[in-house]
Amino acid sequence: MPNASLSQQQIASFHKDGYLIVKNFISKQAVEKLYTTATADHSMETNSINVTDQTGKNSKLSLWFTPGNDVFGYMTRSEKMVNSVAALLDSDAPVCHFHSKLMQKEPKVGGAWEWHQDYGYWYKNQFMFPDQLLSVMVALTPANKQNGCLQVIKGSHKLGRINHGFAGEQVGADMVMVENALKSMDLVYVEIEPGDALFFHSNILHRSEANLSENARWSIISCYSSQSNLAYNETSTSWKTPIEVVADDAITNWESTSLYHADFLKKENDPALKPTGWEK
Repeated sequence: MPNASLSQQQIASFHKDGYLIVKNFISKQAVEKLYTTATADHSMETNSINVTDQTGKNSKLSLWFTPGNDVFGYMTRSEKMVNSVAALLDSDAPVCHFHSKLMQKEPKVGGAWEWHQDYGYWYKNQFMFPDQLLSVMVALTPANKQNGCLQVIKGSHKLGRINHGFAGEQVGADMVMVENALKSMDLVYVEIEPGDALFFHSNILHRSEANLSENARWSIISCYSSQSNLAYNETSTSWKTPIEVVADDAITNWESTSLYHADFLKKENDPALKPTGWEK
């Protein structure tokens, strides 16, 4: 990966639109190693969580908190990644890693994700400043309309936090506000290729359709926060631990470990994945 920082134009575009697409952010060789590991590391399958949408279809994800010396940790901790995130966060404090997740939308059966803001989930963790939270999606396989790529409402991060309730086993945004946003803001289908990165603000409205195609859609999403952004209801600790940055070529050139010892999220431990009835 070339050691390049984001341009001022890219930074301005992120703050204006709430998202930024960077083509070829990760090298082809690195993507191949990430995808091969994702499909071969037994820990991913063992710790995967099925999340059901409103139609009963399932999406699978595996989520962990502390970035380690595995290939995914190297991607999360790479100099290029951390410098890019630091340029976009509204803070001068060190960058911390909240969590990462492998998103797995299998052909024909991969479920939809309802309209939501990430801060709609993370508000329960009592993070204080949504402008100091963002996510980076790196495509491991092509993402397009046919296989349920991400959709964003351009500029919707400026609406602030919208009320959320449960939709299936997911947290979904107030659809009246979503429909209002769609009347006045552009809907964007984020069609990206392996190695492309999508940076997106914690308050941007986004969703994805079910994968009804013949092709899987896999991606890694790493979520970041500033160390100055206190979370008063979060039991994990990586969110307040500055990232130990590694070289950009660590994925392809450094020895890596398995995710066997990673601190994976268990579904029963996350209230956001367990409907409680209050949404009715």
